[in-house]
Amino acid sequence: MGEYAHVPHPNLRGTRHGSLQFIRPEDVRKTDVIFLCLPHGEASAHIDHWASLAGVVIDLSADFRLYNISAYAKWYGSPHQAPDWLGRFVYGLPELTRDKLRGACYASGVGCNATATNLALLPLVRADMLDFSRPIIADVKVGSSEGGAESSDASHHPERSGAVRSYAPAGHRHIAEVELMLELVGAKSDTTPTIHMTVTSIEMVRGVLATVHAFLKQPAQEKDLWKAFRTCYKDEPFVRIVKSNTGIFRLPEPKILAGSNWADVGFALSDDGRKVTLLCAIDNLMKGAAGSAVQCLNVMMGWDERAGLEFPGLHP
Repeated sequence: MGEYAHVPHPNLRGTRHGSLQFIRPEDVRKTDVIFLCLPHGEASAHIDHWASLAGVVIDLSADFRLYNISAYAKWYGSPHQAPDWLGRFVYGLPELTRDKLRGACYASGVGCNATATNLALLPLVRADMLDFSRPIIADVKVGSSEGGAESSDASHHPERSGAVRSYAPAGHRHIAEVELMLELVGAKSDTTPTIHMTVTSIEMVRGVLATVHAFLKQPAQEKDLWKAFRTCYKDEPFVRIVKSNTGIFRLPEPKILAGSNWADVGFALSDDGRKVTLLCAIDNLMKGAAGSAVQCLNVMMGWDERAGLEFPGLHP
């Protein structure tokens, strides 16, 4: 047996979860569900083994997010190790693929930057309001935990503290998941939409804020955007429309979402009604990773989608 769960996660001391012990991957035996949280490439290299151990597999890496073999090679720089498995995994964003997740055996994790960008865009994509002849530009701010569990010179405190560091100013690989969203929704366009994404690390541990700039097919009024957002998200258990005229948090802000599975979305319209700024804030470790994975499991098993995920976050 390995170390206790409360060793890497000291907040679990004294809880029933803290008494759990890790085991080595090679010691895993048959079970009902496996969540794979392995480095990219590890899940696909051994997917037959993992699938033989559990009827339900949810992989949080990028290995099975894309359905297209050539797209995977383009964005991840190498051929896929298990191409026959790509079409067997459902992309794990319930707001987008809930019907496909119901009863599914395999679900992929989601990219946190892609999740925030996709949830910002989804209402207007479904409402067929966006002008895809104009580029869509996503400016994404992220916390240090997005860098993963491995330390580096760049994550060393004297280097990381106070940083505002653009580490993917062009061509971020999560663009592939935005393109996938447009494909799954069936976005109507005579031209291939052009997506630009810039990701910048800021002085924050957890959180993502996507600010997405796009153009509309026809001039719109704010009430048109409200209608699109309410139609898209009125029944969603973890998406809130945040656009207020009072208080401090008038638009989505990741600070108040830390530890929660909420996604807060909002928007602003230009004076001429032709350009829209879309916003989405999430916790990258929850709605952008583990929270969405648990939400997927709930949907796949037919359980209450909110089970285990109703922590509201902390403020202040």
